[in-house]
Amino acid sequence: MKENKFHEIIDFAIDREMEAVNFYYELQRSNDIKFEAQREMLQELENMERGHILTLEKMRARELDVSTIGRVKNLMISDYIVDEKVAPNSYQNIMIIAMKREEKSKKLYEDLALKLGEEDSELRNLFLRLAEEESSHKLKFEKLYDEYVNREN
Repeated sequence: MKENKFHEIIDFAIDREMEAVNFYYELQRSNDIKFEAQREMLQELENMERGHILTLEKMRARELDVSTIGRVKNLMISDYIVDEKVAPNSYQNIMIIAMKREEKSKKLYEDLALKLGEEDSELRNLFLRLAEEESSHKLKFEKLYDEYVNREN
């Protein structure tokens, strides 16, 4: 892959991660967030997305080994939640938003990896690794949702 195309793809992924950082940052300052636990969860989400930016920057600098890609369990809770606009005015809604965003990010990275095919296995592996990280974040929120929301219903 040509170097400029490589940087374009990395820049695109970083832009998507920055959108997520900004989304969670703004939610923390929202009047809808009433409890400190909600703010802390949003801060944690923001930090996870910042971690992805660091991963992408390491990949750009060729300082990251992406040869190992794990598999993350999928509870599939978000698969059965209606995909509609949800206001972040409750702990439950914040978890739904988080699950859906992580799910969409995972899909984005899988699609990017698929488009690369065998063209650049290193970059393809990076996107597959990021997809698995997004899956692990989604799993975290699915477990919380299952523990705190499904248990109460």
